[in-house]
Amino acid sequence: MVASRILIVLLLCVMSGNCHSSKDEADQEREALLAHQALLETPVAGAPEISTNELQRVLKDQSAVLLDTRPYMEWSVSHIPGALNVAPKPGVPMALYTSDVAEIGRLIGGNKSQPLVLYCNGPFCGKSKRVAKELLEAEYTNVSRYQLGAPGWRTLVGVMEIEPDGIRYVFKKDRTAVWIDIRDAGKFQAGSIAGARNLPHSGVLPGKDVGEVFAAKNDGRLPMKDHNTRIIVFGENSQQAREVAGALAREAFHNVTYFSGSYDALAALIDR
Repeated sequence: MVASRILIVLLLCVMSGNCHSSKDEADQEREALLAHQALLETPVAGAPEISTNELQRVLKDQSAVLLDTRPYMEWSVSHIPGALNVAPKPGVPMALYTSDVAEIGRLIGGNKSQPLVLYCNGPFCGKSKRVAKELLEAEYTNVSRYQLGAPGWRTLVGVMEIEPDGIRYVFKKDRTAVWIDIRDAGKFQAGSIAGARNLPHSGVLPGKDVGEVFAAKNDGRLPMKDHNTRIIVFGENSQQAREVAGALAREAFHNVTYFSGSYDALAALIDR
């Protein structure tokens, strides 16, 4: 538990952006490295935790299936890129929500040696632990957990993805959400979704407080009074949207997602 408390303090420091004010770049790099290597040390026998660095390697190498064990809409609105979601276990109350192990089996073709990585809503969430225990009881042999979960990933990596159902849900339900259209100004002026703000991908530069992102922080396009505001980034393609989402996350906006489809696909979702 001591390690968990230290990690939570470190995560808060990284998230706030204020803990490095008296430290040089070497100190900052060491702290970031520690955070990316950290574990919460929450035991589930047979299902070890992996760090953020390890999860990034898994996603890059495609060496395991990443399962988001939260309810479908929660996954749809904001999930770690590459994560899959499965149906809930029948007959379980919402307070004890758990994914259906039988559905996981169908997803991976019944291969019980398939490497699986589970995550949910971070330090205080028990969903991935419950699923891990049920998978082990069903004789799955390669189960790991990213117990830092969605909150830890947002803090340390920052890039989350939104699905089509999530787009429709947020557009209808969240009137505070900020929609960032990263197409060039000409295409934006020719038409965009209602209320969208233009932040062209071409003006997003490497570094902090530079280029179009810096301008958008000062001219009202970005929600500077509440960095927890939901921000959805969309544009021509997945790569550009992800790049801009990452740039905004590095400016300490804590709730940034990107849409991997085209602008036309997004507009069609909203028009339904």
